[in-house]
Amino acid sequence: MIELVGSSPVSWDEAAKNAIAKASETLRDLRIAEVSAMDIHLKDGKIEFYRTKVTLSFKFDA
Repeated sequence: MIELVGSSPVSWDEAAKNAIAKASETLRDLRIAEVSAMDIHLKDGKIEFYRTKVTLSFKFDA
């Protein structure tokens, strides 16, 4: 299992999708993604971007 953080200016959902998409570029056989935390970065009192922390499991071939 690995832990990743994705970000998006649109939503937490999009941030999670971005994290999973990035992981799928180098990892094979992704299994389960679990959202473990969400936060929002603010700039001048406005939402700059959303972040989603995802724990991702995958099959490891040794």
